[in-house]
Amino acid sequence: MTAISPPAAQPSAVGRARQWLRDRNVPPVYGILVIIFIVAILLDAFFGIDDELFILNQTILTNILVRSVALGIVAVGQTFVMVGASIDLSVAYLISVTAVGASYLMAGDPNRVWWTVLVLFVVGIVVGLINGTLITRLRINSLIATLGVGLILRGLLNATFENFAGSVPASFQTFAYGTIGPLPISVLVLFLVVLAGWFVLRRMRYGSHLYAVGGSEEVARLSGLRTERVLTMAHVICSVTAVLTGLFVVSRLRAGAPWVGTDGLYDLESIAATVIGGTALSGGKGGVWGTLAGVLIFSILDTMFNQIGIDAYMKQILRGAIIILAVGFYTFRSKAEQG
Repeated sequence: MTAISPPAAQPSAVGRARQWLRDRNVPPVYGILVIIFIVAILLDAFFGIDDELFILNQTILTNILVRSVALGIVAVGQTFVMVGASIDLSVAYLISVTAVGASYLMAGDPNRVWWTVLVLFVVGIVVGLINGTLITRLRINSLIATLGVGLILRGLLNATFENFAGSVPASFQTFAYGTIGPLPISVLVLFLVVLAGWFVLRRMRYGSHLYAVGGSEEVARLSGLRTERVLTMAHVICSVTAVLTGLFVVSRLRAGAPWVGTDGLYDLESIAATVIGGTALSGGKGGVWGTLAGVLIFSILDTMFNQIGIDAYMKQILRGAIIILAVGFYTFRSKAEQG
């Protein structure tokens, strides 16, 4: 007599949703983003200092996206170097150099915009090449090499400028304040940068080479990859995104000062956002869409803190705690999946 096998258990709705997300490579951090967004709405409803919920205020929602632009652009570049198992601490100083250099060289003259932007991007490429050469050729630890380059930039900047210098013309401020329909131009630029980063990492040969170098530089080298060139190019990309962030910052402030990059903590926060987004510090894993989610988490947290009236010092404490919890959750989940 033939035994009748019991019907296979059908996956639950949650299980099907998880499988759908995995099939489409949606980073797990987006689950954290949704949770934080819902918590922010609830806290605003019960403890908000305004009568209107921020989710119903289009201006606040737009500001969340605009708040993400500066950090988001440079975090895309940081993703590249971290995928390659490196890191870049010079970005905050390069942002300051860009902001001051732009306002000083433009001096309010719209005719100077194009060549000033060109010069600053060349500076960014040179800084990226220096970082990459120190790390790949001289074998200096990336933390030390990029911090050293950043301090050199800071010293040169502080020796020349003490306060706000020059100004950018009104036409250049369109980058920060202009819109195309309801969408701010700066937000559009951010999404284009993220899309370009995704395309390079996931659809170009260079991206697969960078993941290979981050996974194991020795194996990649034995496989015939020019690992030095691959990692140096990642640092060039990171420096270029730092320059673009500096241009956005000076467009928003209308003038640059030596502290705008370091006071913004763009070095540490770009690393934190990238790690929260799922990019491993050890390299070889991660992507820019996860990084974007990490940046949006920061922006939503800042908005939530403002809505419920938390002071600046408590903001830093809570923000640090949430970063630790988010990274800890992601690490625990990764270990659970591995075994």
